[in-house]
Amino acid sequence: MEYTPWSLLSDAGLIAVLLVTGTVARARLRIVQRLMLPSSVIAGFLGLLLGPEILDVLPFSSELGTYASVLIVVVFACLALTNESGFGGFGKSTGNFSLYSIGSYAVQVGIGVAFALVVLGPLWDTPDEFGALLFAGWAGGFGTAAALGTAFEENGWEQASSLGFTSATVGMLVGIAGGIIITNWGARRGYAKGVGRFENLPDELRSGLIASARDREATGRATTSAVSIEPLALQVSLVAAVSAAAYGIAEWAGDLYPDFAVPVFAVAFLVGLLLRLAGSRTPAWNYVDPQTLRGVSGAATDVLIVCGIASIVPSFVADYVTPLVLLLVLGLALCLVLFLVVAPRVFDENWFEKALFTWGWATGSVSTGVALLRMSDPKLESRTLDEFGLAYLPLAPVETLTVTLTPTIIAGGAVWALAGGWTALGAVMLVLALVLARGALTPRGRAGAR
Repeated sequence: MEYTPWSLLSDAGLIAVLLVTGTVARARLRIVQRLMLPSSVIAGFLGLLLGPEILDVLPFSSELGTYASVLIVVVFACLALTNESGFGGFGKSTGNFSLYSIGSYAVQVGIGVAFALVVLGPLWDTPDEFGALLFAGWAGGFGTAAALGTAFEENGWEQASSLGFTSATVGMLVGIAGGIIITNWGARRGYAKGVGRFENLPDELRSGLIASARDREATGRATTSAVSIEPLALQVSLVAAVSAAAYGIAEWAGDLYPDFAVPVFAVAFLVGLLLRLAGSRTPAWNYVDPQTLRGVSGAATDVLIVCGIASIVPSFVADYVTPLVLLLVLGLALCLVLFLVVAPRVFDENWFEKALFTWGWATGSVSTGVALLRMSDPKLESRTLDEFGLAYLPLAPVETLTVTLTPTIIAGGAVWALAGGWTALGAVMLVLALVLARGALTPRGRAGAR
């Protein structure tokens, strides 16, 4: 069937129904609440089951898988346009948190790629890009899986997106299930600060709904009058302009250098940064609302997750099921070693809460980390989130550059440099964190001190 604007409307309507269904399931089904599955993930599973790849009930268009590639451009455009906080209050504890986070991310990149080169490639003939699926789906999450999957497909690996979204889905499930097990283990060992029962979690974390009107926060601030232009329309127009400009530049670069594929999401990030750099020097930038842009980014991510999971091709996953399972088992082992061995020796206080939060985002997303943290530390007395807000600042450019440069590095044949360089970076960061934390209490000592 020919793809038309009406096909886009039909797809959008189906995705909307799935998202609403996922929201209702999260609000009403206790098993879904206990698993802490986001509505977008539930919607994605329903889309996969009812979509053309399995039951073929929902009449999605043939372009369903392309939407994730477009939406990740929007996410990166918003990322570049969003203001970041400064480094005020960056002390020893926060520095340790930052070093540990960078190290955790970097070793997941380097060791995953190295494992694929040394083991999976020779035994199962996996492509050079295969090892990147670990950090793409776990530490990166669905957004990174979409970005790298799109870039790898443009370089000729057609199964990349399906495998990337599968990795991200498994990572989120491992993060949630493993986090609950770890929380209960920490409670028994006396490491957790104040483990709360699931029933005592705030209702918005359990059901996903904010029932009280006074607790509902605004999603943005109006910077224009509707008599001129709707405030949301201005912010969306800015994001759309950056995204479209990035696509145009990428197409122009592709025509100029046919053998060199430029990821559109990477160009969007650069265009957004340049616009922000130029615009922030003028009064006009005061009319850009970061909170609204973050809302646009979040909405794009939700839809991206639905499209990504729903467009997984099971036969593509089946072709690589054994090496993919081995790669993800390696990721699980790596996260466990970091949690059980490194984290207790890095964090001088509240080590369990910080390590548990890092487990959440290193296997799936920051939101998973937040939910797990609220189970271990219901009143947020550990101030883990406050410290992570600052600790993430040095990690953000590392993460962004990794996602942006990885396709180019691999396409250029420097895959061993990627494996060795990021492994070395991760090792150095973790060693520095250990050195900075010298003299810290042992895990047993911490438990006794509590």
